[in-house]
Amino acid sequence: MTALSSENCSFQYQLHQANQPLDGNCLLFLIILGKILLNILTLGMRRKISYQNFMEYFCISLAFIDLLLLVNISIIFYFRDFVVLGIRFTKYHICLFTQIISFTYGFLHYPVFLIACVDYYLNFSKTTKLAFKCQKLFYFFIVILIWISVLAYVLGDPAIYQSLKAQNVYSYQCPFYISIQSYWLSFSMVVILFMAFLTSWSEVIALVQAVRMTSYMNETILYFPFPSHCGYTLSSKKTLLPKFIICFLGTWLPFVLLQVIILLLKVQIPAYIEMNIPWLYFINSFLIATIYWFNCHKLNIRDIALPVDPFINWKCCFIPLTIHNLEQIEKPISIIIC
Repeated sequence: MTALSSENCSFQYQLHQANQPLDGNCLLFLIILGKILLNILTLGMRRKISYQNFMEYFCISLAFIDLLLLVNISIIFYFRDFVVLGIRFTKYHICLFTQIISFTYGFLHYPVFLIACVDYYLNFSKTTKLAFKCQKLFYFFIVILIWISVLAYVLGDPAIYQSLKAQNVYSYQCPFYISIQSYWLSFSMVVILFMAFLTSWSEVIALVQAVRMTSYMNETILYFPFPSHCGYTLSSKKTLLPKFIICFLGTWLPFVLLQVIILLLKVQIPAYIEMNIPWLYFINSFLIATIYWFNCHKLNIRDIALPVDPFINWKCCFIPLTIHNLEQIEKPISIIIC
């Protein structure tokens, strides 16, 4: 009877263990793994370009940091309690490392946005001319510098230090930093897009109604008939704005809607999730479109050194071409590569 009771208790204990929810560290591992897979998918989908820019280098560095975090979490989660170089690592360090990464990611939105904006402006105005290898080293140095600077700020800030120290006392809690920078950046871009759409909504609707889809040079394209321009002179900002809106939303509409939902519902997303490669490429496309639009009067589309978007071919938004074998259209058309 005692043996039967013992077996019954053992079975109930195993059943209780099996019904327990996922461990927090295991859930964190799955989230980081999912983010890394999303990074790989996004990097694989982008168009291969030879043009060097800050955002490309930073996206690759972010993917590397995410991978490094996943490796650290996996090692600590597997060994649970071990010593390396006299430092003892436990499951507590999984939370600690992720918190430090969250704070670092959370403070990176404004610096990355501003540096990318300055980078595109300088490249567009051609105030700086560096050799290809020198340019690569320059961007590599800037990316390393920004990571070290923000990480040093996070580790040296007294308020953040107290927050991490409190986590050591209450080890059963693991709150993550919510970035206010990403909120205001997202809010600003959504508002600007909304205002731009309101300004030219009738032209946008007219272009959407005239849109045609076909294949050209092994790529899927959208094209819009429009009056020819003189040579390679571009049209006014008012004419280009609806084409830029269609070009941008044709690629990023789901992401824009996601941002609107997050803003309206005030969803709080941990900074280690919110700073991701799709978000950075979304910002990248927005910045390039803004630079093109503000400088359309001095834009030379023959120039191959113009900022290049890995997801949108902005040049094809306003290049007049004559294609005789494209549904027998003989007048110039505007092409957008999808």
